[in-house]
Amino acid sequence: MRATLFGALVLDLVVYFTIVGSLPGLSLDGDVAVTAIVLLPAVLALVLLALPVRHWNGLAPVGLAFLVLALVAETADLEVVANLAKLAAMTVIGFWFLGYFERLSWVVIVAAVIPVVDAVSVWRGPTRHIVTERPEVFGVLSFAFPVPDAGSFQLGLPDLLFFAVFLGSAARWALRVGPTWLAMTASFGVTMASAVYSDPFGIGGLPALPLLSVAFLLANGDLLWHAIRRDRVVQKVTNRSSARGE
Repeated sequence: MRATLFGALVLDLVVYFTIVGSLPGLSLDGDVAVTAIVLLPAVLALVLLALPVRHWNGLAPVGLAFLVLALVAETADLEVVANLAKLAAMTVIGFWFLGYFERLSWVVIVAAVIPVVDAVSVWRGPTRHIVTERPEVFGVLSFAFPVPDAGSFQLGLPDLLFFAVFLGSAARWALRVGPTWLAMTASFGVTMASAVYSDPFGIGGLPALPLLSVAFLLANGDLLWHAIRRDRVVQKVTNRSSARGE
């Protein structure tokens, strides 16, 4: 059933991405609404359906293979293939990266740190430089959500990577997977809409990781607190046993 839904959703997205240029144009508000309410959930539902993949062996080479496919497709102007290959690469690499996290507290630390790094990067760091000076590079390093008027909204590949990391964490440590997916998907929609109607950094975009991290933490706050406290107790017991030579 999961595989069937995944395949049907991929097919629907391929059809949309292929014909979007011939669809009637919408107003700016319509573009934002369609992207936030329809496209974002449809694309990110693929990550939710792909959660069992995190148990597979050999995720790193698979992720690299998708990256190579994305680059080749980008060079060949196969935009639909490149777009979906980027999503697959970031999802698989995110699941692989999650395997190095031994404790849930490590994920919480990442969720607390990356918003600051992302905001600084957009404010005065490499992201700002790429967006303003090398927009073609930003296009390669982002996932495009095309709209009927031949434009598109873009989401950076690191944003998709950490979406997979946080969602995979929710599944691995028995957190609230559904609410986590919903909250994080909504966070991208809010960030995207805010970037359209407000541009505080002067680059036509906003960092997506701050709200993504907040969404993950809010969806699982109480469970995260109890899990971290439990880990501390277990660690103390383990340290005492080690000190006694048991």
